[in-house]
Amino acid sequence: MNAKSSDAAARAEFGDLQDKGTGDASRDVNLEVILDVPVTLSMEVGRTRIPIRNLLQLNQGSVVELDRAAGEPLDVFVNGTLVAHGEVVVVNEKFGIRLTDVISPAERIKKLK
Repeated sequence: MNAKSSDAAARAEFGDLQDKGTGDASRDVNLEVILDVPVTLSMEVGRTRIPIRNLLQLNQGSVVELDRAAGEPLDVFVNGTLVAHGEVVVVNEKFGIRLTDVISPAERIKKLK
């Protein structure tokens, strides 16, 4: 930068940020704007860690043991965040999940920290 361009520059000035809310009305949240936003819902039966050597040996009919016992509830995730636990059900010949325990928003926030 040369001396002429630095002389022409002026310091930007910004006003103070103030909360223009009107008390309780500013706390109201309009959820209508996000109700049609798609999210990914997934269920996790269990997990395991195996070496790549064992992974490459898997083929049709292989059994992989998971870290969860049979009958334990499944984890329900929305966009990768645990939101509930549930059990597998069959509805009209399709698998489904019955929610047995929903994680409270306060508990979800605690897990983020």
